[in-house]
Amino acid sequence: MTTSAIAVSGLRKAYGDKVVLAGIDFDVPAGSVFSMLGPNGAGKTTTVNILTTLAKADGGTARVAGHDVLTDTGKVRGAIGVTGQFAAVDDLLTGRENLRMMADLKRLRSREQVVTGLLERFDLVDAAQKTVATYSGGMRRKLDLAMTLVGDPRIIFLDEPTTGLDPRSRRTMWEIVRELVAGGTTVFLTTQYLDEADQLADRIAVLDQGRIVAQGTPEELKRQVPGTHVRLRFAGLGDLDAAALILVGATRNDQDLTLQVPSDGRSKSLRALLDKLDEHTIDAEEFSVHTPDLDDVFLALTGRASTEANAS
Repeated sequence: MTTSAIAVSGLRKAYGDKVVLAGIDFDVPAGSVFSMLGPNGAGKTTTVNILTTLAKADGGTARVAGHDVLTDTGKVRGAIGVTGQFAAVDDLLTGRENLRMMADLKRLRSREQVVTGLLERFDLVDAAQKTVATYSGGMRRKLDLAMTLVGDPRIIFLDEPTTGLDPRSRRTMWEIVRELVAGGTTVFLTTQYLDEADQLADRIAVLDQGRIVAQGTPEELKRQVPGTHVRLRFAGLGDLDAAALILVGATRNDQDLTLQVPSDGRSKSLRALLDKLDEHTIDAEEFSVHTPDLDDVFLALTGRASTEANAS
């Protein structure tokens, strides 16, 4: 049985007449990546602030690491780490000094061992004695995440962790997140990059106007959006003509000798399609399933382009 790292039920929050969260529910299994997507003003940052005890909900319940965020604030804070889109590091200190400071705040006895281990883990050993003011954006972000890991939190909240990073630095951060999860850490991720959620998240919740309008695995969300189809390619026009007659609603391309057949992409549907071809002794040279990407999902669910899915 998988335990919940985060369990949210009926969470509500309003500021005056503006309802920010209108009773949301979700569950994050331990040792997984959960990504929350939503357009500007959807309530993502408010959700993170409530779960990290920086704000109080008006109603509903939220438990983090088994502790109630309202009544067990200290225990929640002791179980989590938080890093945002702006690295919370001291430019005047070196990388090692930043980590030492965090270790002192956590009152760690084995400070130097922890600091050295994190510098090695994040490939910052060569820069450890340099002031952070000299670091690149990617190095600053790695140091920020390393500081978040001081004390070995079980749950990490990453709020826009790769905003502004170059593609190489983003991929480095992705690998670090994967390593953390492989080691049993739970990650709650908000991001403006839909490909990032697609790459990292085990489950995604799409938040819009204070409500979760969809949640599931990336593949489950993609199947909810019209546009999934099976692409069949045939050896000649004869087979293409024959297939087009029996597959009503398919779109043909005579130049490529292909048919695009609307489908939900599930194995049962694929089997039925191929059986239908077989019944008429029609052989497809190859077939492939094409699904909408998360940009299509986001637009269909929120009516907004994914470029608006920034922090809120």
